[in-house]
Amino acid sequence: MTAHRAPRTALLATLSLGALTVLAVPEAATAAATDPWVRAWGTNAVGQLGNATVLNQSTPGDVVGVARTDVRTLSGGGHDSTAFAVALLSDGTVKSWGANGSGQLGNGTTTGQPVPTTVAGLSGVSAVDAGSDHVLAVRKGRIYAWGSSAKGQLGNGLTEDDTKKTPVLVQALDDVKDVGAGCQYSVALRKDGTVWTWGDGSNGRLGTGPSAGNATVNESRNTPQQIKNLTDIDAISVGCNHVLALTVDGKVKSWGEGRNGQLGNDTRVDSLSPVDVKYLDSGVTKISAGPYHDFAILEDGTVKGWGWNGFGQLGDGTVTERTTPVPIDNLKGTKSIVGGADFTVAAQPDGSVLTLGNNDVFQLGDGTNIPTTTRDHKPVTTLPTGSGITRVATTTTGRAAFAY
Repeated sequence: MTAHRAPRTALLATLSLGALTVLAVPEAATAAATDPWVRAWGTNAVGQLGNATVLNQSTPGDVVGVARTDVRTLSGGGHDSTAFAVALLSDGTVKSWGANGSGQLGNGTTTGQPVPTTVAGLSGVSAVDAGSDHVLAVRKGRIYAWGSSAKGQLGNGLTEDDTKKTPVLVQALDDVKDVGAGCQYSVALRKDGTVWTWGDGSNGRLGTGPSAGNATVNESRNTPQQIKNLTDIDAISVGCNHVLALTVDGKVKSWGEGRNGQLGNDTRVDSLSPVDVKYLDSGVTKISAGPYHDFAILEDGTVKGWGWNGFGQLGDGTVTERTTPVPIDNLKGTKSIVGGADFTVAAQPDGSVLTLGNNDVFQLGDGTNIPTTTRDHKPVTTLPTGSGITRVATTTTGRAAFAY
């Protein structure tokens, strides 16, 4: 489907705010309802917003040439200085844009690009996910990977930063349903409900138990290995250094880094194997792992959050770190939610988008740099009712956001 954007009469103005350069689009909130494009905002130093500039965006702007109705899944990767994004389109192809120092755009180079282009030679893709410096894609049940393999995260049997600028096949794994890419590690969910991991084993992020040589980490691997005693998994969500897994009966498991309470098991301790997230005994329909804080959506529309909350990004009206899930009343009914480095983005049933947390580089997208901690901890409206948004995404540990 090819969409044509209606003419805009407002002037795009480049202005300076403190030490930041920002692209201001004053009419974004009113234009959103009829604008067909994927929207993006926040920091943009390496073109991660896909708007053909490297200027920060204080309000939602268009990702060039990518219509919302054409996107099946969008995933952001990297930190602010290494950030990028990939979009799986309805025709099974993948587009990428942003930083490319590790070949994570899959375009055969290490040159970044501020506009989306198609990943060559890749079609028939059913799932895609971006990590800190690599990407995973599922095609006909097999996994393809590209970008950095410094910790074996490409799963092709190689390490020592054997960068792959185009997709390569992950070894010895088929019948894959979904994938998740984290900070130098990878996770795959097979259709039989088992979970497989590879890459960096620090913090227990592979979930495979203590390494033979170090009881505080998993053994790093450059090919997939199954997490034992973890079955009947229906969905996975991968944070920077930790993982959430949703069981077929609506419970949530977690493993990996726990210093901010992001495992939800009432500790701040890493776990080398899966543990139960407390007080989520049933009824969970969606999970979302951010870099340091997490969310679960329940059957009745309730949203629960846990983990780091230093900027009020959980939305519970405090800045208290939560080691177990707490209800987020301000976000009940949310359809899609994701945590960025220090903020949260949530798509609402009416097509609007709400944001919470820090706002120093416009990651809330409301045209200001004022955090919600100074606004009674209430969510701000980034896109209004009727904007047609159903899903949201952020970069892995960065401060850029997407709505589509």
